[in-house]
Amino acid sequence: MSIITLDALSKAIANRVGVGIDEARRDAGFVLDIFGYDDRVIDNVLDPEDRQLFYILEEEGMLVTEREETTLYDGREWRTHYWQLKKNTILAYAKDENKNYRTTLTDNIQPAKDISEESIYDNLSEDTWTTRKINR
Repeated sequence: MSIITLDALSKAIANRVGVGIDEARRDAGFVLDIFGYDDRVIDNVLDPEDRQLFYILEEEGMLVTEREETTLYDGREWRTHYWQLKKNTILAYAKDENKNYRTTLTDNIQPAKDISEESIYDNLSEDTWTTRKINR
């Protein structure tokens, strides 16, 4: 049985999400405070603002959601949503040294050199266009 420490989760968040270690440690501390000694936690304990961090960690593969359905005495279905730690994934990401896997859309954008109305479209790459380019 693997144990997720504050240090391991901090490194995993910093390596995978691409934030500084101080911010990653704050986020990891929050997550571990929510989970306590359990591997899963009910979704109802999270505020909508706090849930955003859980969505990010789910996107990165460190958390997973699950749900249970129960039939109540009156016949209605009751669903309970949970968050669960993916311990093996977290430990693997913690071992990767500063490998930021997340990229932004702005990484490959080149600044326009001439912003006049006639030439602004000339600075865009050919793969930007979905239709044929008209030569002037």
